[in-house]
Amino acid sequence: MAPSLDFSNWWAKDTRKGTSVVVKMENPNYSVVEIDGPDAAFRPVEKSRGKNAKQVTWVLLLKAHHAVGCLTWLATFFWAFLGAIKRRLIFRQDVDMASEKLGKGKLLFGVIKAFLVISLVILGFEVVAYFKGWHYFENPSLHIPRTSEIHGLFHMLYVSWLSFRGDYIAPLIQALSKFCIVLFLIQSVDRMILCLGCFWIKYKKIKPRIDGNPFKSKDVEGSGYEYPMVLVQIPMCNEREVYEQSISAVCQLDWPKERLLIQVLDDSDDESVQWLIKGEVSKWSQRGVNIIYRHRLFRTGYKAGNLKSAMSCDYVKVYEFVAIFDADFQPNPDFLKQTVPHFKDNPELGLVQARWAFVNKDENLLTRLQNINLCFHFEVEQQVNGVFLNFFGFNGTAGVWRIKALEESGGWLERTTVEDMDIAVRAHLNGWKFIFLNDVKVLCEVPESYEAYRKQQHRWHSGPMQLFRLCLPAILTSKITIWKKANLTLLFFLLRKLILPFYSFTLFCIILPLTMFVPEAELPVWVICYVPAFMSFLNILPAPKSFPFIVPYLLFENTMSVTKFNAMVSGLFQLGSSYEWVVTKKAGRSSESDLLAAAERESKNQTPICRGASESELAELNHLKEQKEAAPQPVKKVNKIYRKELALAFLLLTASVRSLLAAQGVHFYFLLFQGVTFLLVGLDLIGEQMS
Repeated sequence: MAPSLDFSNWWAKDTRKGTSVVVKMENPNYSVVEIDGPDAAFRPVEKSRGKNAKQVTWVLLLKAHHAVGCLTWLATFFWAFLGAIKRRLIFRQDVDMASEKLGKGKLLFGVIKAFLVISLVILGFEVVAYFKGWHYFENPSLHIPRTSEIHGLFHMLYVSWLSFRGDYIAPLIQALSKFCIVLFLIQSVDRMILCLGCFWIKYKKIKPRIDGNPFKSKDVEGSGYEYPMVLVQIPMCNEREVYEQSISAVCQLDWPKERLLIQVLDDSDDESVQWLIKGEVSKWSQRGVNIIYRHRLFRTGYKAGNLKSAMSCDYVKVYEFVAIFDADFQPNPDFLKQTVPHFKDNPELGLVQARWAFVNKDENLLTRLQNINLCFHFEVEQQVNGVFLNFFGFNGTAGVWRIKALEESGGWLERTTVEDMDIAVRAHLNGWKFIFLNDVKVLCEVPESYEAYRKQQHRWHSGPMQLFRLCLPAILTSKITIWKKANLTLLFFLLRKLILPFYSFTLFCIILPLTMFVPEAELPVWVICYVPAFMSFLNILPAPKSFPFIVPYLLFENTMSVTKFNAMVSGLFQLGSSYEWVVTKKAGRSSESDLLAAAERESKNQTPICRGASESELAELNHLKEQKEAAPQPVKKVNKIYRKELALAFLLLTASVRSLLAAQGVHFYFLLFQGVTFLLVGLDLIGEQMS
């Protein structure tokens, strides 16, 4: 029915009483004018008196034109958006040709894509049913119409789907969701206990301390006797961006030169990088630093094989401690003086681990989110376990080992991609204790691209599952106490390495979207909103400056649970991708203090560094200089989209759209915001800027 347009009230707004004067003209070409009073002609004309049906029609047409313009703009933007995605996907196909050999590990993401297609079909089904008025789930008691009430084949299919969903799908989802909620609560309790332990350490000011000055001696001539023999190892592989700053930082360690040996363990297969590292080692060797260069022809065992080969040298037997730094780490000059003294008068101490600090934590959103996780790892997990248990996972770098502890624990093994955790577990089973120094920080980098970060997380989450399979018999048959066995098995491996990625992926990336299509299995609001928000708040406490990023952090962690779950499964069942070792790409960032110190050193040392070098060395260095000058500038590549993570993001977005059909308070708004943010994460964080 067309709307009634009654405009009579517009002309009846200001009715005045008085004598009407009517003027009639004989000429029919003149109109008739009615004046209500003598001053009527001189009153201001009201705007509303000029309105009529034709003008209202024009106003409506203008508004409709504006609405159509907005819709056209949205359509144009969406079409351009799809075109950009298509171009990036085509670009990705070109750059990922070398990774086709990993096709066997894509089964999980294939299931996610199939699940996305099914979800879109069901979503369209639900939308049609909603506009047809078949949304029976609005009532507490689900009404299934009889056969006589069914009108049309589509209606009958929808009712059959409701019956099948309520009888078969909902019970399975409810059972799985309850199981995941229990795991979620257990892990949350563990996280809260760790936080309480950290608060207690802060309150009591508990930390490892050094009594007096262990290097001070009354006999000035024999003052160097107190310094133990220390070996420093820098394993690297094709580290063109960071080799120079790491070697420079290690060569400036404040330690007697006759009691310090630096090993540069180069596994590079790029000949130009080998020459560059050789030149840097030669430069510091001519300055009086005791440094040697080692290169393996075959990169067997990756980092573990590299360290094992270096420890097999005969001259290593005279050294008591070994400090390990990855290629992007830059220790302060007093690092050894802050770590090695803890071994004095403590023969059971096998490892002293320092904390990481990041020079590029504010580079982009991805590095900020990584900084939140790593700050919690060091500030809470490592510190609490070090204080109360004297055990934690070795971080693989920025630590000092007692060589005797390494030898008695079996040395470096090549059986997993987490050789650092492997040696830490075996040393713990042999009774060695660990110390974590939260106040001693070593500068390093976090991955600035999503591709590098994803590969790093895959290795970090697949390796522990490999190690768990291999170490479980040794843990059960070891001579350590039962509570230490329980901590190592239930907490260190099962809860924090297996259960955490399992429930994160299952609960928030599978069950949560499914509940939008199966309302009978809807999750409580406290499970999907309040508890995750509270746990994210605890995780972000060690990095208080990152509080503005708490919402992206929560949603990004849910997205990353796909990669972590896939890595966990590949490591647990020993799939092919679990044995991959990809060197994390670095950008070669330096802190401001490092740059100032480097400039000061260069200003003090104006003499050529090649004085006293042989002719062959001079020729090599000149050849390296020519290569540096002739090296082409790196081409900046465009962003690329990762289809798998974007598919998951779009899946969660469709789940949020489905919640629009049954919007109920906070639950709807949280899920809608989650879906939109996941899509943005998929475009901005997952679409990396390749360098």
